[in-house]
Amino acid sequence: CFNSGSSCEKCDFETDLCKALYELNLQPGWIRRNGRSGMGPPYSDHNGNDCAYFLSLSSEMRSSSSALRTNVFLPTDEEHVCQISFHYWISQTSGTLMVGLQKHSEDTITNIWQDSGELQNQWKANTITINSTENYEV
Repeated sequence: CFNSGSSCEKCDFETDLCKALYELNLQPGWIRRNGRSGMGPPYSDHNGNDCAYFLSLSSEMRSSSSALRTNVFLPTDEEHVCQISFHYWISQTSGTLMVGLQKHSEDTITNIWQDSGELQNQWKANTITINSTENYEV
Protein backbone atom coordinates (compact mmCIF):
# COMPACT_ATOMS: atom_id res chain seq x y z
CA CYS A 1 0.00 0.00 0.00
CA PHE A 2 1.22 3.49 -0.63
CA ASN A 3 0.10 6.98 0.27
CA SER A 4 -0.40 9.14 -2.83
CA GLY A 5 2.75 7.71 -4.37
CA SER A 6 4.93 8.83 -1.47
CA SER A 7 5.80 5.43 -0.04
CA CYS A 8 5.43 2.46 -2.33
CA GLU A 9 6.44 -0.87 -0.81
CA LYS A 10 7.85 -3.22 -3.46
CA CYS A 11 7.84 -6.91 -2.74
CA ASP A 12 9.64 -9.44 -4.93
CA PHE A 13 10.32 -12.37 -2.56
CA GLU A 14 14.01 -12.40 -3.59
CA THR A 15 15.36 -12.55 -0.03
CA ASP A 16 12.30 -13.42 2.08
CA LEU A 17 8.63 -12.59 2.45
CA CYS A 18 7.75 -8.92 2.05
CA LYS A 19 7.32 -6.62 5.01
CA ALA A 20 3.60 -6.74 4.29
CA LEU A 21 3.46 -10.51 4.83
CA TYR A 22 4.54 -11.99 8.15
CA GLU A 23 6.05 -15.49 8.37
CA LEU A 24 3.43 -16.19 11.05
CA ASN A 25 0.67 -15.36 8.58
CA LEU A 26 1.94 -17.81 5.96
CA GLN A 27 -0.43 -20.75 6.13
CA PRO A 28 0.68 -24.29 5.23
CA GLY A 29 1.18 -25.03 1.56
CA TRP A 30 2.85 -21.78 0.49
CA ILE A 31 6.40 -22.16 -0.80
CA ARG A 32 8.92 -19.48 -1.81
CA ARG A 33 10.49 -20.85 -4.99
CA ASN A 34 11.70 -20.01 -8.48
CA GLY A 35 11.29 -21.52 -11.95
CA ARG A 36 14.27 -23.83 -11.46
CA SER A 37 12.79 -25.55 -8.42
CA GLY A 38 11.67 -28.61 -10.41
CA MET A 39 8.09 -28.22 -9.17
CA GLY A 40 6.46 -27.66 -12.54
CA PRO A 41 5.12 -24.44 -14.05
CA PRO A 42 5.56 -21.57 -13.91
CA TYR A 43 9.19 -21.96 -14.99
CA SER A 44 9.94 -18.24 -14.61
CA ASP A 45 8.52 -15.13 -13.00
CA HIS A 46 6.35 -12.60 -14.89
CA ASN A 47 9.49 -11.10 -16.48
CA GLY A 48 10.67 -14.47 -17.82
CA ASN A 49 13.44 -14.77 -15.20
CA ASP A 50 13.84 -18.41 -14.09
CA CYS A 51 16.01 -17.40 -11.10
CA ALA A 52 13.53 -14.90 -9.63
CA TYR A 53 11.48 -16.01 -6.63
CA PHE A 54 7.71 -16.05 -6.17
CA LEU A 55 5.24 -17.68 -3.80
CA SER A 56 3.59 -20.88 -4.96
CA LEU A 57 0.97 -23.21 -3.51
CA SER A 58 2.36 -26.75 -3.26
CA SER A 59 0.73 -29.53 -5.27
CA GLU A 60 -0.33 -31.30 -2.07
CA MET A 61 -2.68 -28.38 -1.39
CA ARG A 62 -4.71 -28.83 -4.59
CA SER A 63 -7.89 -29.87 -2.80
CA SER A 64 -7.87 -27.29 -0.02
CA SER A 65 -7.33 -23.58 0.47
CA SER A 66 -4.55 -21.60 2.06
CA ALA A 67 -4.27 -17.90 2.82
CA LEU A 68 -1.66 -15.16 2.85
CA ARG A 69 -2.39 -12.33 5.27
CA THR A 70 -0.84 -8.89 5.33
CA ASN A 71 0.10 -6.89 8.37
CA VAL A 72 -2.19 -4.10 9.54
CA PHE A 73 -2.72 -1.13 7.20
CA LEU A 74 -3.96 2.24 8.40
CA PRO A 75 -7.26 3.80 7.28
CA THR A 76 -7.51 5.33 3.80
CA ASP A 77 -8.84 8.75 2.83
CA GLU A 78 -8.38 11.30 0.02
CA GLU A 79 -4.70 11.76 0.91
CA HIS A 80 -3.90 8.18 1.90
CA VAL A 81 -4.82 5.86 -0.93
CA CYS A 82 -4.07 2.14 -0.86
CA GLN A 83 -3.34 0.32 -4.09
CA ILE A 84 -2.04 -3.23 -4.21
CA SER A 85 -0.57 -4.38 -7.52
CA PHE A 86 0.45 -7.98 -8.07
CA HIS A 87 1.26 -10.60 -10.69
CA TYR A 88 -0.37 -14.01 -10.45
CA TRP A 89 -0.50 -17.37 -12.21
CA ILE A 90 -3.32 -19.92 -12.11
CA SER A 91 -2.52 -23.41 -13.39
CA GLN A 92 -4.79 -25.68 -15.42
CA THR A 93 -5.53 -27.94 -12.46
CA SER A 94 -8.19 -25.53 -11.14
CA GLY A 95 -8.47 -23.18 -8.25
CA THR A 96 -9.55 -19.64 -7.48
CA LEU A 97 -7.39 -16.78 -6.28
CA MET A 98 -9.28 -14.39 -4.02
CA VAL A 99 -8.39 -11.11 -2.32
CA GLY A 100 -10.26 -10.36 0.87
CA LEU A 101 -10.52 -7.35 3.16
CA GLN A 102 -10.87 -7.67 6.92
CA LYS A 103 -11.65 -4.50 8.82
CA HIS A 104 -10.71 -4.56 12.47
CA SER A 105 -14.26 -4.03 13.70
CA GLU A 106 -15.47 -7.05 11.73
CA ASP A 107 -14.91 -10.78 12.17
CA THR A 108 -15.71 -11.57 8.56
CA ILE A 109 -13.51 -11.22 5.50
CA THR A 110 -15.15 -9.43 2.54
CA ASN A 111 -14.16 -10.76 -0.88
CA ILE A 112 -13.07 -7.76 -2.99
CA TRP A 113 -11.59 -9.55 -6.05
CA GLN A 114 -11.23 -13.04 -7.49
CA ASP A 115 -10.07 -14.89 -10.60
CA SER A 116 -10.50 -18.57 -11.40
CA GLY A 117 -8.23 -18.48 -14.43
CA GLU A 118 -10.08 -18.22 -17.73
CA LEU A 119 -6.69 -17.60 -19.33
CA GLN A 120 -4.66 -20.23 -17.53
CA ASN A 121 -0.95 -21.00 -17.44
CA GLN A 122 0.19 -17.44 -18.02
CA TRP A 123 1.15 -14.55 -15.77
CA LYS A 124 -1.47 -11.85 -15.34
CA ALA A 125 -1.27 -8.50 -13.54
CA ASN A 126 -3.86 -6.76 -11.41
CA THR A 127 -4.19 -3.65 -9.27
CA ILE A 128 -6.78 -3.28 -6.51
CA THR A 129 -7.67 0.04 -4.85
CA ILE A 130 -8.79 -0.36 -1.25
CA ASN A 131 -10.92 2.04 0.78
CA SER A 132 -11.37 1.60 4.52
CA THR A 133 -12.18 4.09 7.26
CA GLU A 134 -10.50 1.87 9.86
CA ASN A 135 -7.42 -0.34 10.28
CA TYR A 136 -7.55 -3.43 8.08
CA GLU A 137 -5.71 -6.45 6.74
CA VAL A 138 -5.79 -7.95 3.23
